[in-house]
Amino acid sequence: MIRDPEILQSLLDSVERFVRERLVPAEHIVAETDEIPDEIVDEMKDLGLFGLTIPEEYGGLGLTMEEESLVIMAMGQTSPAFRSVFGTTVGIGSQGILLDGLEWQKKKYLPKLATGEIRASFALTEPEAGSDAASLRTTAAQDGDFYIVNGTKRFITNAPQANIFTLMARTNPEDKSASGVTAFIVERDTPGITIGKRDSKMGQKGAHTADVIFENCRVPASQIIGGKEGQGFKTAMKVLEKGRIHLAALAVGGAERILRDALNYAIEREQFGQPIAEFQLMQAMLADSQTEIYAAKCMVIDAARRRDDGKIVSTEASCCKLFATEMCGRVADRAVQILGGAGYIADYGIERFYRDVRLFRLYEGTSQIQQILIARNMIKEAKHS
Repeated sequence: MIRDPEILQSLLDSVERFVRERLVPAEHIVAETDEIPDEIVDEMKDLGLFGLTIPEEYGGLGLTMEEESLVIMAMGQTSPAFRSVFGTTVGIGSQGILLDGLEWQKKKYLPKLATGEIRASFALTEPEAGSDAASLRTTAAQDGDFYIVNGTKRFITNAPQANIFTLMARTNPEDKSASGVTAFIVERDTPGITIGKRDSKMGQKGAHTADVIFENCRVPASQIIGGKEGQGFKTAMKVLEKGRIHLAALAVGGAERILRDALNYAIEREQFGQPIAEFQLMQAMLADSQTEIYAAKCMVIDAARRRDDGKIVSTEASCCKLFATEMCGRVADRAVQILGGAGYIADYGIERFYRDVRLFRLYEGTSQIQQILIARNMIKEAKHS
């Protein structure tokens, strides 16, 4: 489903050059300051990165899933915090509006999201509801033409910078299932919203998460995505399915960068009179990593093409997310081992990646949740065959 190979290659060349010349040299600054320089964010806007998945009619690039995956693999070659700047906007922040929103909602928000004028966050996770999204406690009680929202959202990526939130809240307190959940577009300046302090995380400096607290926040009923109550959980699942392929692509890119750095070190580092890359046990770790990266990349491209063809890819998306993120963790672990003591020292960068990629196996559905989803789909399909 690559529509124009020449245009895509031109975009990939631009992204790869941007990563190589601007982002990689800035990695240490971001790690030290926990901030991504404004000029880099502006360059991302100029490249069109905030509008990757938004259709051209709304000012975006309108990439297919396969094209998006290739761009994200390229972005994965640097600190994942850079991708996070626009990741929630092109993914879980805007896709709910794109997939299920009313036309006026699309026209109002998507063009501004595509240019980076505004940024979006996805407010789903709560202190008591993460993997079990159907157990949401945030409520939205109807009051005439408004809904009164109360609750706390946790670990919300880009919350400190977000201008709008795709909010999941329970509109039917009697219905404790997923069908009682509704999706809203909530603007940042709506009275009653408080952003908590930034979380202090294991890794991914520069990518900020925080609590979002709603206290008697009056949201117009017109802000319901699609205009219908009870569709929020379905919207969330559609968005997360696409996001899982996206994150699998990011894990592939990250693993490629980590392995490249480890290989270069192994070629240059000498012990017992020869490069350590000549030792067979080192070669085994290098070869296993390359093999797993290749397998994950093939999975991502296959799932992306299936989705572009209009097929249901719930199982494939979960397979990609599970395998690629776990693979990336194994590659990072081997890289530390290949570098030995240097792998544990911050100056060499591998220990930072080791911490950064650990998050891949947690967000947008943990590895264990992916296993459950895959198995459930397998059982359901077997029963209906």
